[in-house]
Amino acid sequence: MTWRFGLVESTFTPLLTSHWALAAALCLPLLFGVLAAILPPRRMWPVALACPPILVAGLYLLTDTLHAGLLRWQWEFFGVSVALRLNGLSILLLLLTQWMGAAAALYTPGLLRISEPERFARWLWPLMGVVTSALSLAWLATDLLTLYIALEMMGLAAVAMLLLSGKAAALQAGMRYLLLTLVGSLAYLLGVALIVGYWGRLDLAGLAQVMEPGPVAWMAAALMGAGLALKAALFPLHGWLSPVHASAWTPVSALHAGLVVKASLFVLLQLWSLLLPDAFWAPRLIAWMGMLAIIWGGLIAWRAESLKTLVASSTVAQLGYLMVVFPLLIGPDTSPLARALAWEGFWLQLMGHALAKAAMFMSAGNLILATGETTLKGLAGTSRRLPLSLLVFGVASVTLMGLPPSAGFTAKWLLLHAMVVSQQWLAVAALLVGTLLTAAYIFRFFRYSFMETAPRQRYQPLAPGMDMIALCLALAAFVLGLLAHFPLELLQGGSA
Repeated sequence: MTWRFGLVESTFTPLLTSHWALAAALCLPLLFGVLAAILPPRRMWPVALACPPILVAGLYLLTDTLHAGLLRWQWEFFGVSVALRLNGLSILLLLLTQWMGAAAALYTPGLLRISEPERFARWLWPLMGVVTSALSLAWLATDLLTLYIALEMMGLAAVAMLLLSGKAAALQAGMRYLLLTLVGSLAYLLGVALIVGYWGRLDLAGLAQVMEPGPVAWMAAALMGAGLALKAALFPLHGWLSPVHASAWTPVSALHAGLVVKASLFVLLQLWSLLLPDAFWAPRLIAWMGMLAIIWGGLIAWRAESLKTLVASSTVAQLGYLMVVFPLLIGPDTSPLARALAWEGFWLQLMGHALAKAAMFMSAGNLILATGETTLKGLAGTSRRLPLSLLVFGVASVTLMGLPPSAGFTAKWLLLHAMVVSQQWLAVAALLVGTLLTAAYIFRFFRYSFMETAPRQRYQPLAPGMDMIALCLALAAFVLGLLAHFPLELLQGGSA
């Protein structure tokens, strides 16, 4: 699995322009975030001017990756070696982070202008910059120390964003999240300490060469896996997720559900591929919990009374689809065909869900802002005045339900094919039942939205562009299914 994550030597040396593009991709989000804290933008156009340099840097790195296949950077600071790599997978996740970060930033001025936020709202900008830069670093890092730094920056910034609203519920949920993410970090560090103490290596490529299966590897994998599962809100360690989103500002929820929890899952899969390459029970335990997550998250979303609880509980179920794939990616018994299909389906599902879930949170935030209602019953009849917000929710739901031709459909088709080839029939059943549950809670919301007998409400107009930004994300998840050959070719390029 090392070649799939780009943990091999590169035959190409990055150009000087590639160094500058990498620096821009990692540092500009933080720099622009600090500038926005000093001079908070009240309109969308200053943010629109700041986004292109970051996006152009990402596209330049994409062209480098297409030509070279794999690029590596390495530096040494005070005797500690730091290495980054860029392959098909990492450039896809980097581009996803940049475009979703740009969408959240463009959405934020309208939200802050309408909702009259607390005086600490200006600090949302640098915190969003920290999250974007930390995520970008996590996708590129190839050593345990850099991964830890990226995860800590991302986690602490995510907690701080939740506390900015100043509401009692936000403070309570944020402090609980802070405590749990620190517990997860402690477990991760204990695993790192075991690895360094026994093998004396921090770099993942070197660790793959010297690591031997045994109690030390199993214990380190268990500690790091538990910590990362807690950070990623994997079932049954997901209890903190819904309260966090219930009181979070909309762009915070969009970034958190779309990307932040995915970073910990990415690191978990990468580390277990090295520490447990031939494990049998550990990936199957994750898969069994994933099946329960699909059912449990779907049932909670189906019974939810609050729109944000519905969307947040849906995240638990959707992460379950990714958990179910672990035995197909890790372990000795999977055929090469099933492993290749599962690899492609896993990342396509992750990217499609990230885009659709961010769009869904933005749509839900728009509905709540416009009506002042948070419950499904309170949002009854919104189709009369907010058809575009409901359209965004519907287009995003197509991806979550896995209907053609969305990314959700293509990803689930690949996953189903891999499960059938490897005869994982329980996983097939869980995936199909989860799809039906997704349709059930989506159509339950729409049943209220199109209720003609609901009393007419007074609506607050949304700022220009708020619905359009969410629609662009939802359409991106939809179109990703039609253009799936491009990301799949990049994912396959890691084998070259």
